[in-house]
Amino acid sequence: MRSSWKLLILAGIASIAAGVVDMGVLIALVESSTPVWLAAFVAALCGGIAHFVLGKYVAFRDRTPLAFGQMLRFAGVALATAVLLALTMQLFAVELRVQYMVAKLLCSVLVFLGWTYPAQRYLVFKRAHAVA
Repeated sequence: MRSSWKLLILAGIASIAAGVVDMGVLIALVESSTPVWLAAFVAALCGGIAHFVLGKYVAFRDRTPLAFGQMLRFAGVALATAVLLALTMQLFAVELRVQYMVAKLLCSVLVFLGWTYPAQRYLVFKRAHAVA
């Protein structure tokens, strides 16, 4: 079995790569006058698609065929992540007036450590890391 630290690091790298997608969409939407909460939500969903592929094949080395149940669990995690990011972005960027890119980085780290990584490890890719 892979060590918890190695899984966390690989999942973090996958998250950073997906974050590049997420941040690109966020910047494009905010700069085109989309409300911050909506931009954060859409960007998180786009990043979530990239994150699934990277999480499945890179971080958790899950070589099982794509399964509907796994994609459904990931979609639930991604949707919850998007909602958490939208809420935390509203708090930090709008209410506390933190510059939106700084707020995005802070919110992403908080949501990743508190929700996304544990949910992916124990709900989405649980069988893959148990047998690796």
